Amino acid sequence: MTGGLSLSHIHKHIGKQPVLHDISLDLDEGEMLILVGPSGCGKSTLLSLIAGLQQADGGEIRLKGRRIDTLAPQARDIAMVFQNYALYPNMSVAQNIGFPLEMQRWPRARREARVREVAQLLQLEPLLQRRPAQLSGGQRQRVAMGRALARQPQLFLFDEPLSNLDAQLRAEMRSEIKLLHQRLGTSAVYVTHDQVEAMTLGQRIAVLKDGRLQQVGTPQEVYQRPANLFVAGFLGAPAINLLPARAMHDGSLQLDLGDAALPISWTPSGPAWPASRLRPLAGRKLMLGWRAEQLRLVPPEFEVSDGQGLVLSAPLLLVEPTGADSILQLELGPTQRLSLRCPGWQAERPGTRLSVYLPAEACLVFEAESGERVG
Repeated sequence: MTGGLSLSHIHKHIGKQPVLHDISLDLDEGEMLILVGPSGCGKSTLLSLIAGLQQADGGEIRLKGRRIDTLAPQARDIAMVFQNYALYPNMSVAQNIGFPLEMQRWPRARREARVREVAQLLQLEPLLQRRPAQLSGGQRQRVAMGRALARQPQLFLFDEPLSNLDAQLRAEMRSEIKLLHQRLGTSAVYVTHDQVEAMTLGQRIAVLKDGRLQQVGTPQEVYQRPANLFVAGFLGAPAINLLPARAMHDGSLQLDLGDAALPISWTPSGPAWPASRLRPLAGRKLMLGWRAEQLRLVPPEFEVSDGQGLVLSAPLLLVEPTGADSILQLELGPTQRLSLRCPGWQAERPGTRLSVYLPAEACLVFEAESGERVG
């Protein structure tokens, strides 16, 4: 690969503790890749290795075909935007943006022209003479981005840049970053633990857990076709609905909802359920997954024919209005809940018994023991 960033078999230990295990990733030129995962998964460590702030214990890092993991940070032609902004408090906005250019010994006239150009792009022109202490959180983050932009690097690195902002400002800055990337077309790696940032910003998402790469794909791929139970549960709010089941030799599924009732027998059918789909899984414990928006409320008398779906009835536990829609949680058993997303405001009261339709074609199948998706 010569057009973008390439990570090959990256390993990293801190003391005797492995924190990154054989990470290989390719980033196309002009692409924004999101590294997402829970705290401690290794995403910020991986970003530090790309930047040169830490050294890998194995593997190679190349940028546009040039090996950079053997180079000093300043020789890698990379710019980084930090969570805490890292602005110089004694410098004005203009001086902060222009400081890396000064370190590169740009002529003063050229440096000042570049600062004005970046300030216009980020709408910072009225703030150029202010100090960081006189700025809001969003303005400080724009200055930090401006300092990175001024250098015109080959690669941008973003280390959770929006974590310190409130919800409204985070949404505004998220849009600004996406528009900026579309305008500039410079390759970028963006680290976050926020699934909304990952889904909205990334052209592709790399999901990490315990230093291991779980899945790489477009937002649609990792959301609709998660590689395993971890990816399925980490991405999406509310979390994916998972029902325990066992594949039977006759092609049916037995669902155990954890209460005193007998297991539910269901034989799914339709184009998504050829006979060959379940036959290799006979006798194995499974988890069946549905996203909340794939379920729908149906009348109590609703009947499903030919295994096209499953209808479950349960009392309503709570309603969470979000404005445009509402999240309903039903209590299937002592430890088993079912979440569904309904449009608008829902008038149902907790305790009301509701029937929910789970379509067969939307069902994801995971092996319970390994967690891997098998259908």
